[in-house]
Amino acid sequence: MAINKVKGTYDVLPNESYLWQALEQKIRDILGLYNMKEMRTPIMEYSDVFHRHTELSDMVIKETYNFDDRSERKLTLRPEGTAGIIRSYVENKLYVSQELEKVYYIGPNFRYERPQKGRYRQFYQFGVEAIGTINPALDAEMIILAYDFIKRIGLKGVRVRINSLGDEASRVSYQEALRNYFLPHIDELCDDCKLRLNKNPLRILDCKVDQKHQAIKNAPTPQDFLNIESRIYFKQVLEHLNAAKISYEIAPKLVRGLDYYSHTVFEIEADIEGFGAQNVLGGGGRYQNLVSELGGPDLGGIGFAFGMERLLLALEAENVDFAQEKTLDAFVIVINDELKTTATSILYELRLAGLIADMNFTQKGFKGQLKQALRSNSKYLVILGEDEYQKGLVAIKDTKTEIQEEVLIPKIKKYLLEKLEK
Repeated sequence: MAINKVKGTYDVLPNESYLWQALEQKIRDILGLYNMKEMRTPIMEYSDVFHRHTELSDMVIKETYNFDDRSERKLTLRPEGTAGIIRSYVENKLYVSQELEKVYYIGPNFRYERPQKGRYRQFYQFGVEAIGTINPALDAEMIILAYDFIKRIGLKGVRVRINSLGDEASRVSYQEALRNYFLPHIDELCDDCKLRLNKNPLRILDCKVDQKHQAIKNAPTPQDFLNIESRIYFKQVLEHLNAAKISYEIAPKLVRGLDYYSHTVFEIEADIEGFGAQNVLGGGGRYQNLVSELGGPDLGGIGFAFGMERLLLALEAENVDFAQEKTLDAFVIVINDELKTTATSILYELRLAGLIADMNFTQKGFKGQLKQALRSNSKYLVILGEDEYQKGLVAIKDTKTEIQEEVLIPKIKKYLLEKLEK
């Protein structure tokens, strides 16, 4: 009986992997312009990294993959990237050597949710974190980077939706107001929302079951409860965006899906054919207490993340030609098995010169080898025949022009390099 992949996961096949590689390279190139350095953390952490008493989002409460190892330590596959980055930042005391640590990550995350197109139980994200300070210019810098990235990869109609949750005092006032507001409506809402009312009423605004309920649509917004300091901070963030000529829309009810956010939160959208209302490609926000909750000093940070699968779907939907699959420069064809050792030598020399080269390894005859070479879109055929070999020659054929020339075996590399350069 065949064993299939786990539900909610997928295979990246050889004819698709070049798209992933190209997107990852674009990420590295663009983030390098902003002086971001890559950081890699384990895909599993001690559960306390994610299951903190302050984090009551559905992602952590309902969707994490948790298990005990053989020593009965509680571990969790990471559901998002930020918490693990902060754990590493604190554990390695990066705050001692750097006032501001600017890092990015690329890798898989795991959430147990209903699989659908562009949303999987194992999914890839790239994200950015700037840790060590609270500054409206830095908030704007992260938003500009997220906006710039989406534009640079070729998507159109890019928009920023932004809001402020305010500082801790503003957030407490808003939560109390939400509690009082939802109390008369709570019997109309789902069982999860009934629990959220006392634990964290902000999460009611994110409810997937009741999101169209009139009570949620008419709920007060964080903007209504910002204190003076938070209003000034948000105003300064917007001034920096204005200075960079980044267009944005203030979205009063935007709260994002994680409980560690404070002050600035934002999402990046793009006009994508066929995506409908699901055109949010990524987002993030500022966090003030996450570093200290994980044992570090009282330092703030800000970050964002984009889902790689959704980015690739968006690029495909918009017909953005951002990657070319690499094809063979040369395919070596041998007339008989006695010449295969010579073919191996030729292959190695070509690869040392940086050329993409291959030959057949399945005992096919000339016609079979030729079919394989043409199917792999090789630019040149290096044909090693018995008569030519006796004279120290090979026949090299341009598959596009079909022009064929005889070349001395020691000159193969030079000949192909010159032809490919032209």
